[in-house]
Order: sequence, then structure tokens, then C-alpha cells
Amino acid sequence: MSEQQPPVLRIVNPDATPEEVAALVAVFSALGTGGGEAPKRPRPVWAHPARGVRRTHRHGLGAWRASGLPQ
Repeated sequence: MSEQQPPVLRIVNPDATPEEVAALVAVFSALGTGGGEAPKRPRPVWAHPARGVRRTHRHGLGAWRASGLPQ
């Protein structure tokens, strides 16, 4: 036999209608099981380690303008 687990949902209000209970169950089931691991958030581009690496500056005509543009 398996162990008895506590109920996942307990109705405290004694005069809850079956429709209200069904609505609560539908909302909680739509939220997900919660047992899985949360997905990893992607790292923002500005926090990428490659931004700390020094690059050579552009040279030539318009280099001062190009220095402020993203690469």
C-alpha cells in the first residue's frame, strides 16, 4: 500500500457549490503542476562576458561615429 498524502486542495467554506469547486480546480490546474524545474532565463546581451574583452578601435574616416555604434 502507498502512504497517505495530505490533500492538495482543502475546501474550508462548507457551503461551496460544486461549480465553485470546479472553477477553483480549473484555475489551479491551468497554473501548472509546479513540480518541474523553472526554465532558465536567457542572459541579457549587456551582461555577456564578451563585453568585458577589450577590442581595437576603428580607425579612418567616420571612426568617431562608428565607435559609438553597437558591433
